[in-house]
Amino acid sequence: MKKILYKNKIILAIVLLAFILRMYHLGTLPPSLTWDEVAWGYNGYSLGSDLRDEFGELLPVQYIESFGDFKPPVYAYLTAVSQKVMGLNEFSVRFPSALAGTLTVLLTYFLIKRIIPDKKNVRILHFEINISLLTAFILAISPWHILLSRAAFEANVATSFIVLGVYLFFVSIEGKRIFLIFSVLSFILSAYTFNTARIVAPVLLLALCIGHYKTLLLRKKHVAMAFVIGFIITFPLLLFMKSPQAKLRYQEVNIFSDIGIIERVNQQHINNNEALWSRVIQNRRLAYGAEYVRHYFDNLTPSFLFIKGDGNPKFSIQDVGQMYLWEIPLFIGGILLLFKKRSGSWWIIPIWILIGIAPAATARESLHALRIETIIPLFQFFTAYGMIYFLSYIQNVVKNKKIIAFVFVSVVLVITANFIFFIHNYFFHYAREFSGEWQYGYKEVVHFTESVKGNYQNIFFTEKMGRPYIYVLFYGKYDPKVFRKNAIVEREALGFVAVKKFDKYIFTKDPGQYANEKGKNLFVDMPLNIPSDANVKERIKLLNGQDAFIIYEK
Repeated sequence: MKKILYKNKIILAIVLLAFILRMYHLGTLPPSLTWDEVAWGYNGYSLGSDLRDEFGELLPVQYIESFGDFKPPVYAYLTAVSQKVMGLNEFSVRFPSALAGTLTVLLTYFLIKRIIPDKKNVRILHFEINISLLTAFILAISPWHILLSRAAFEANVATSFIVLGVYLFFVSIEGKRIFLIFSVLSFILSAYTFNTARIVAPVLLLALCIGHYKTLLLRKKHVAMAFVIGFIITFPLLLFMKSPQAKLRYQEVNIFSDIGIIERVNQQHINNNEALWSRVIQNRRLAYGAEYVRHYFDNLTPSFLFIKGDGNPKFSIQDVGQMYLWEIPLFIGGILLLFKKRSGSWWIIPIWILIGIAPAATARESLHALRIETIIPLFQFFTAYGMIYFLSYIQNVVKNKKIIAFVFVSVVLVITANFIFFIHNYFFHYAREFSGEWQYGYKEVVHFTESVKGNYQNIFFTEKMGRPYIYVLFYGKYDPKVFRKNAIVEREALGFVAVKKFDKYIFTKDPGQYANEKGKNLFVDMPLNIPSDANVKERIKLLNGQDAFIIYEK
């Protein structure tokens, strides 16, 4: 009993640590909401207002339309709930992701206990730990997971649903049959949350079913119930997947629509005088296959995982990899140990990783920490597995207690130093260095223009920095009904949508072209586009002191 209480205290302490790391200054770090985050926020606000999304769709199930993209809707509903409690602000928009990230740490503890029933314990500085506790701890302090939990990334919520789905599946296999239905529901929720999960969730569930088909054959009633309920709930999504809207985003970003690869193959044929061997070896199918394989393994490079991380500062602070440098030998050791010991349901871990990376490899932009987040917390498990056996080996081989204590203290100090380096950089330097990457300045612009718009006939707002209309809606707290009624919205044949005007705001690529417009007008533009005779009213600066926007009269 004492041992159980002790472990409960440890996991609660780990979860509390995860909660603090994900919630502390959540509204101001990252330093600004990206346009995707703001879109989630305003759509949540709109749903909470009259049960319709930004463009008037009643209780959308298949998708939320956003900037011509058609996103799974769950995050908008979660945001609607958090805003009812906390109001329309940055914290409430990011809260669902931060909470999901914290819960994933707790779920990881229970999941690893189910998958790997390894009883090996190690005592470090009066703390007795095992693989599941250590995995949860490493995930709690993971740079990868912390950064993705601190922004309104729907992928982070989908990952939580997938981890929950796998855990509930194992619970059902071990005797509590009704949990199979809840497992299926959790996988389905992940598919309604993030596009990548629409591939990962069903394939991973199928792999689990194949691996445990003998047990499932003995539980036909619960399998049938789970299948029927799952099919009914998934049916709207299946219909949507056949629509042009569902294909739009994929066609835009996948490598198989990259005409450059075909042009390169054709040039190779010309260079080889259209030789038969060239047509056989250098063909577009092999070229696309090679490109896919290259993109797949890009996600496993040491630079990405341990040194620099994702090149996008939204997913990495650039000074630390997606994982810590000290994890390298333990990570490799953990992989080798998994295949050597083959304990419990070990096989699902490599299969999960293979499935989790596969969709991301189809994208033109490789090395994408967000698109492969569904493999969390498996990489952290490898590190924990390697560490447990390394420390256990030291305890068993080295008899000198002072040497053992020295090794243990050294391990703790290395981990602590690396963690402090990451946390210090993130909380004290990151915002100033990368505020521009987070579209910083829109909030300040909107607060200024809203305070003075009564003095002007029109406000011309540049679109060159992104999608300004959604910031005006969010920070101006515009009534969704009024916006839908009065906005001028343009839709292109391919499905892209652009809001061109509402209220006094006119959104354009070149505000300067309206310099001679009649009446008293206000202009919001980039610093390089400001005319020499402009009457500057306000300069909006990034946190590093550079100008982000100039607001002027003409």
